[in-house]
Amino acid sequence: MKTIGLLGGMSWESTANYYKAINEGVKAELGGFHSARIALYSVDFAEIEVLQRQGDWQGAAVALSGAARAIESAGAECLLICTNTMHKVAPVIASAISIPLLHIADATAERLKRDNITKVGLLGTAFTMEQAFYKGRLEQKYEIEVIVPDSIQRGIVHDVIYGELVKGQVNDVSRQRYLEIIEDLQAQGAQAIILGCTEIAMLVEQKYTTVPLYDTTQIHSEAAVAFALEK
Repeated sequence: MKTIGLLGGMSWESTANYYKAINEGVKAELGGFHSARIALYSVDFAEIEVLQRQGDWQGAAVALSGAARAIESAGAECLLICTNTMHKVAPVIASAISIPLLHIADATAERLKRDNITKVGLLGTAFTMEQAFYKGRLEQKYEIEVIVPDSIQRGIVHDVIYGELVKGQVNDVSRQRYLEIIEDLQAQGAQAIILGCTEIAMLVEQKYTTVPLYDTTQIHSEAAVAFALEK
C-alpha cells in the first residue's frame, strides 16, 4: 500500500471527511484491520483565507508548497490538495514536489466522462465558479460544458461556504437556497451538479434532489485509494 499525502485544513471540516472516506475505502478493499497509510499536513485556514481575500495567490502558493514538501518528506507517495479552490495554485505546488499530484478536477472529470455527462453545473467558492483554473480544465481537457449560477446566486453559494460550512454550520434555509440554485442549473440543461467545494456535501446530499450530485471530496478520496492500492 502506498502512502497518501493530504494537504488539508482548508477547512478542517472537509479534511476530516477526506480522512474518513479514504480509510473507509481502504477497509472496503482490504478488509480486516486495514486502514490507509496517510501523511497529513493541516494548515491554519485563517492564514490562507486572508491570502485568498487579498488575491495573494503567490503567497498562498509559497505557503502550500512548503507544506507539500513537508508531506513528501514524511514519506507520502502522492499528494492531494484537500480543497477545490486552492487547485488554482496546483501547478506551482506540483512543481515543488517530485511525487504525483492527484488533481481534484481530473478525478471528477473522469467520473463524469465515465457516466456520459457532457454538460454539468458547478457550485463552489466564487474563485472556483468564476475563474478558469477549474472549469476551464474541465472544458479544455475533457470537453465537458460547464455552467455556473448567475452573479447573485454565486454570491449566495460563496457566502454560505465561508459564513457557515467552513465553520461546521449546516443551515436548513441555506440548503433550500442551494437546492433552488441547483434546480435553475438543471433548467439550463445541466445533467448533473459538481459539488465543487469540499464542504458543500455537508449541506446538500443526493436524497434532497433528483439531479445527480458529484461530491468532489468522495471522488477525490476514491482516486487516492485507487492510487494507493494499485499493483
